[in-house]
Amino acid sequence: MTDRPVIGIYGAGKVGTALARLLVASGHRVLIAGSPRQTALDLLVGVVAPGAEVTSPEILAATADVIIVAVPFGKAGTVPWDAFDGRIVVDAMNYWPPVDGNIAEIDDDPRTTSEINAARNPRARVVKSLNHLGYHEMEDDSMDAGSPLRRALAVVGDDVEARAVVAEIIDELGFDPVDGGELRHGVALEPGHPAFGRELSAAELAALLTPAVHLAA
Repeated sequence: MTDRPVIGIYGAGKVGTALARLLVASGHRVLIAGSPRQTALDLLVGVVAPGAEVTSPEILAATADVIIVAVPFGKAGTVPWDAFDGRIVVDAMNYWPPVDGNIAEIDDDPRTTSEINAARNPRARVVKSLNHLGYHEMEDDSMDAGSPLRRALAVVGDDVEARAVVAEIIDELGFDPVDGGELRHGVALEPGHPAFGRELSAAELAALLTPAVHLAA
């Protein structure tokens, strides 16, 4: 893409609004849609993520070039996946049994959670990223390019071009992007796995992702 992509964020919680602030600051047009149960969403977003535009899920899906899904994992089924044909979709969710409860079909499924979500619409270009750091770290750890202390974030997905687009966004957000290859390699980024929650350099994160094909087997 020659122009900066329009970013849509599903989820106006702490993760979604932190990302919205960073993306607006980096010069992107940002659309955000929240839960129907969130009242006065325009006021909330105006205070915590000024510059982001509140819109409906339908308009977001039709307008955004890149869509970040940042709702609680248990609410993933409420997202309009069928509207994501051809869109780059960043799965920033994590399956947290203490929050979501144990979901038997997830526990028994050998696929990564992003592969499960990707199957909701095979025509979407799903990428896993932005899930293996805390929302508070997104702004606290953001650094200018070239900083020797810059933290790395992984990008995995089966679409090479989609990974490249998301990697560019990661760089703009203030992190070193690391291409982790296929979507199944995202197991290394999930809770309880090597990269989750750790402050790593690009070299350190790449080393953890190298054997991810074996972890995903």
